[in-house]
Amino acid sequence: MKNVIFATVISSLLSVACSQREPVVSNDQVLKIKYDTTAIDSFSPGATSVDIARQIRMSSQKYQDSLKEALKLQQEEKRITEALEKENKKKAETEKKLKASEKTTEPKQE
Repeated sequence: MKNVIFATVISSLLSVACSQREPVVSNDQVLKIKYDTTAIDSFSPGATSVDIARQIRMSSQKYQDSLKEALKLQQEEKRITEALEKENKKKAETEKKLKASEKTTEPKQE
């Protein structure tokens, strides 16, 4: 009888010791994920309208610099085209004068 009690105690101790236990998680280890689920509509204090966002982008230094660069390029192109037009007009005038002088110097053959 002593052997049966001893064997039962030993087997119960071994079963408890060998059983898998779930790890104990403390409150410090639990990750708390915070989601901001509040809806923001166009009239709420945190919302920015499309116009305000556009004004912010337009006021940025990078945008202003790009506008200045584009303006310089337009002015340069305009100056070049005007110079080419003047040169073409001068060529056309000299050709007209040259043709007119050739017509006056040609003798008429009858």
